[in-house]
Amino acid sequence: MKSRKVHAFTIAGYAVLIFVMLTVLLPLLWLLVSSFKSDADNIKWPPLFFPTEWLLVQYQYVVKAIPVLRMLKNTVLFASSVTIISLVFDSMAAYAFSRMQFRGKKVLFNIILLTMMIPFQVVMIPLYLEEFNLKLLNTYAGLILPRAASAYGIYMLTSFFSGIPKSLDEAARIDGMKEGQIYSRIILPLAKPALVTLGIYHFMNNWNDLLYPMMLTSSIEMRTLSAGLASLVGSNSIKYGPTLAATVISVAPLLILFLFGQRFFMEGIATSGMKE
Repeated sequence: MKSRKVHAFTIAGYAVLIFVMLTVLLPLLWLLVSSFKSDADNIKWPPLFFPTEWLLVQYQYVVKAIPVLRMLKNTVLFASSVTIISLVFDSMAAYAFSRMQFRGKKVLFNIILLTMMIPFQVVMIPLYLEEFNLKLLNTYAGLILPRAASAYGIYMLTSFFSGIPKSLDEAARIDGMKEGQIYSRIILPLAKPALVTLGIYHFMNNWNDLLYPMMLTSSIEMRTLSAGLASLVGSNSIKYGPTLAATVISVAPLLILFLFGQRFFMEGIATSGMKE
């Protein structure tokens, strides 16, 4: 009798998982398939899942309407640069907060945490004026430098580094290692899951951002994919097929990145809150 109950619970669990999987995957599949439909098929009622005719003209229209390849290059350069630079500075700050003792450490860490509560809309005008005065508007440096560090990244890595036994540091110092060597040879290799998780978070956040790059860029040659999609959708007459095709172009790299990094992503989530 007990084994039957366990079997029933197992079947129910699989049923729930399948339902959740379909709920997540169905919109993505619908998006992909609809990007090959004509506008008439996309607005047809009742809706058709598969198109009456598979078309590539939607993707051709996107390439002609906006410089999507240039925007893709800008987005990759912007998101990748911010991710790499931010991981370096976030991990260095997190090492100092979690492994070192200095005056004002708690106060400084709390101030960094408080910045997470400030909406971007509060600082967007001062940021714009500052970049205008420094002549950084509409440049890669103007996009990358303001996001060279992240309060969330410092908090997350500090939490993860605190879970690494400090006895490793003491043993390394006995062997003659300096702080930089302990940071690079011991802490960073052990924090690989957290670094990959934070890297995916930074990359996705900057890849999908709309307001920030749109505010700091003015020419179409410096726009990112999100800004390009906004200009495409914001036209007088919405073309559903090209809009869906452009969305697929924007979403596909993120899905590929997550598929390759999901093992580290899940491991980082599971262990980032561990304490010593």
